Amino acid sequence: MDTDPDFARLIEEGAAAPVEGWAFDWLAGRATEERPPWGYARMVAERMATADAALDVDTGGGEVLAEVPRPPRLLVATEGWPPNVPVARRALRPLGATVVAVTPDAPLPFRDASFDLVVSRHPVRTDWPETARVLRPGGTFLSQQIGPGTVRELSEAILGPLPPPAQRHPRQAVAAARAAGLTVVDLREATLRTVFNDIAAVVWFLRKVVWTVPGFTVDRYRPQLYALHRRILAEGPFVAHARRFLVEAHRPTRSGRS
Repeated sequence: MDTDPDFARLIEEGAAAPVEGWAFDWLAGRATEERPPWGYARMVAERMATADAALDVDTGGGEVLAEVPRPPRLLVATEGWPPNVPVARRALRPLGATVVAVTPDAPLPFRDASFDLVVSRHPVRTDWPETARVLRPGGTFLSQQIGPGTVRELSEAILGPLPPPAQRHPRQAVAAARAAGLTVVDLREATLRTVFNDIAAVVWFLRKVVWTVPGFTVDRYRPQLYALHRRILAEGPFVAHARRFLVEAHRPTRSGRS
């Protein structure tokens, strides 16, 4: 494999490209993924236009929030990965948003009932009790989440056969939301075709979406990457399937109405 110049070049490209933020522009021409049918960014923009105080949890580089045309009076975002924090602050400054650096798994640093809208795209983990705590009575939580076994084909191409996924099932999210006192009003699921055209795209994706192959490094998985590179050359682009679900939940009012 070390004598294959194309493999070496592609590996170097995928390993050198920056992965800060949560945009996937670097994959243009190298990989594609179908979009969920519900239009999460549009839904967020619609909710933001009528909100008074809103929170975006795990904002990444602020990519979705930055597209909101009519931000609420108070707009706050949290981010737990330090390299993303300055990226998000630059992106969200025009909206007047405050970006708060947080520690993963720590309680949200806000008072009870601070927001009438909480949103989150692809959160690392949803803390349902904390989400319910910071929502005002009658408030809404809207989130697009990563489903079970997402891009499992890619994980198994690197790691070998895996057991059935035990986490990220939509029914688990619904149960957790209800246990936190929220009322689930919408739940949708989608399976999305994801295509990798070369091994550089695979390397970059695995560096960015770290839960696909935990502990991934090029050196550690070089033989598997080379085998996948040869497979792409012989069979064409590598196809996997991403899984997403949308969940919307309301905090009941004191009278018990959502």
